[in-house]
Amino acid sequence: MSETSSPPAARAESTPSFSPLYQQIKTLLVTGLESGQWLPGQAIPSETELAARYGVSQGTVRKAIDEMAAENLLVRRQGKGTFVATHAEAQTQYRFLRLTPDEGAPAMLQRRLLDCRRMRAPLEVARLLALKAGEAAVQVRRLLLAGSNDDLKPVVLDDLWLPGTAFKGLTMERLQAWRGPLYRLFEAEFAVRMIRAEEKIRAVAAASEEAALLGVPEGAPLLSVERLSYTYGDRAVELRRGLYHTASHHYRNELN
Repeated sequence: MSETSSPPAARAESTPSFSPLYQQIKTLLVTGLESGQWLPGQAIPSETELAARYGVSQGTVRKAIDEMAAENLLVRRQGKGTFVATHAEAQTQYRFLRLTPDEGAPAMLQRRLLDCRRMRAPLEVARLLALKAGEAAVQVRRLLLAGSNDDLKPVVLDDLWLPGTAFKGLTMERLQAWRGPLYRLFEAEFAVRMIRAEEKIRAVAAASEEAALLGVPEGAPLLSVERLSYTYGDRAVELRRGLYHTASHHYRNELN
């Protein structure tokens, strides 16, 4: 077939004919990821196999995969192939958490769960997560702590809001039993993978309740980080509001 036309599979799925061909292939691959055709951590077919499947050149497939790898949807492994990205990967486990100690190497933060409850989503939460009025949400509250085991200090107070339908069965007991990254739990047990996130950051003063939980004086300066995380199809699946105590940490980002 001509490289300027749409592959049969793309036409069957109503891919816009004006999209570049590699973008059409990317759309088909993302649809496969979203539907569970290839699960996190699994290898996808080779570029040669995909080119034959869709009736396009290997270069077209490679361009689609390159873009997906740049977006952390796929991971290339030299000599092994291309795999669906997973939050179990060391380099992606904490890619949304940018809190870094002022001194020393970054270390994994300990977590202390405070609450997990299912309730009617507040209006603002429902709006951001595109939930219907009165629809259920799950709220998780936790502390993240830094330091040695005998001298842990809270540095983040997190409030997470999740769509109730997608996270049916998420309980305090289930969270307490889980030992890995939270996003890995969402991916492994609820088939929800966080693809990208948007954040808003501002300085705030600690209110009395938050100050007590973080062990700081009321009115102490904190960094408020509101994150909206998305899965496939640009669907919002987590609203996270964190208060960061930055006396010995800072928020680090890389701009490319």
